[in-house]
Amino acid sequence: MKSISGKQFCKIVERKGWKLQRIAGSHYIYDNPNCEQILSIPVHRNRDLKTGLLRALMKIAELSEDDLF
Repeated sequence: MKSISGKQFCKIVERKGWKLQRIAGSHYIYDNPNCEQILSIPVHRNRDLKTGLLRALMKIAELSEDDLF
């Protein structure tokens, strides 16, 4: 799996219906009315997300690898 930055992942989840609720420091907090959980995406400059964190966020957001590209 190719890793992507936090900024890129934010754009992807926004296209999938997630709404930005607030920004807490360097973490963007997203909410979706169709899902009970929230997403907390770290946006540290333009650094890539680690693969384990990316997989966990994708599982919460119900995204597949095809949605990333």
